[in-house]
Amino acid sequence: MPDLILHHYAGSPFAEKMRLILGFKRMAWQSVIVPVILPKPDVMALTGGYRRTPFMQIGADIYCDTALMCRVIDALQPEPPLYPQATAGVAEIVAQWADATLFWAAVPYTMQPAGIVHVLKGATPDTLKAFGADRAAMNPNLRRPTLPDGAAALHTYLSRLEQMLAGGSAFLLGAQPCIADFSAAQSIWFVRLAPPIAAVLDAYPKLVAWYERVNVFGHGRFTKMTSAEAIAVAASGPHAPVVFNAEPGLAPGDAVTVTPTDYAHDPVAGTLVGLSRDEVVVARRDERAGVVHVHFPRIGFQIKPQQPASA
Repeated sequence: MPDLILHHYAGSPFAEKMRLILGFKRMAWQSVIVPVILPKPDVMALTGGYRRTPFMQIGADIYCDTALMCRVIDALQPEPPLYPQATAGVAEIVAQWADATLFWAAVPYTMQPAGIVHVLKGATPDTLKAFGADRAAMNPNLRRPTLPDGAAALHTYLSRLEQMLAGGSAFLLGAQPCIADFSAAQSIWFVRLAPPIAAVLDAYPKLVAWYERVNVFGHGRFTKMTSAEAIAVAASGPHAPVVFNAEPGLAPGDAVTVTPTDYAHDPVAGTLVGLSRDEVVVARRDERAGVVHVHFPRIGFQIKPQQPASA
């Protein structure tokens, strides 16, 4: 099997989620560092427009969104499991909450003026301005909470996690870690990037101790790879087998777009080649990467027929 390649950057919370999971799985992987903001020409060559970080590559297959990436990794390396049978269903519900609700409380709170200078350490005023404009373009309709409202929400969520650990369990749902732990850990990691902000965690000692237990898994064994090398891997790599479960209005070979429904609404256009209740796969051709299959989860993404180009 071709190597697993993670396209990421150091300060991405969702990338940290994946790095910790690769450490938990004790997997070897290739590391490609991507730009923090647009332009991202090598990213676009592989994804066809998906700009969020991270994404994962295996040969000529590109996997978008950590919810899908985690499933793929767990299938490749079943032990130790990310989805233990004892917590199946519950773990995924908690993970989905952590990836959305907890994340969107932790990030704006951490990126307040006292925190952003630590998260983007060494950034010039122009860099900070460019970063702000890039993220605003990803979320043009986002209503950011006031600092007091954001702090209240974050404290509420942190106290709930503290309560989950009150019985003395090592991890959120029991003695064994699961996907819920890694999804929640990314937000705690991000808060800790900014020491003046991280004091918000002091009131939650069980949560801090839990985070240290997750953090000890590390990032696994990785070697560096350039984006040009990753594109060459795609150009010569195989495609994973796909399944197609027909649905009304969706057939193999349809020209479609797949677009995130929450933020960064950048559509990826391609030919529909794979479909299930959990995953959609489109094939697209790039002059450098060749024919790549781009995979998305169904939850959080919309499939639509491509609109004909206007005259």
